[in-house]
Amino acid sequence: MADTAAALDLEELRAFVADVLDVEEEDVTDDADFVKELGVDSLMALEVMVVLEKKYSVKLREQEMKEITCLRNVHDLLASKLGK
Repeated sequence: MADTAAALDLEELRAFVADVLDVEEEDVTDDADFVKELGVDSLMALEVMVVLEKKYSVKLREQEMKEITCLRNVHDLLASKLGK
């Protein structure tokens, strides 16, 4: 798992999230609110979480999913899960 944690690159994550959301990478800034600024609805959010769980081999709890409102939060949550 340490290899995966080391491989958690913010720019790679940005590109990945932008692809799943079908938005431009430059729109996915570190602090851009997924709902307010990127128009993410609950179905899109669920899709992002499922894809992230598969890509990084982690399990996200419902409460954690609610806390993910921007790219920085996604990165921090994944980093903490992969660091364990």
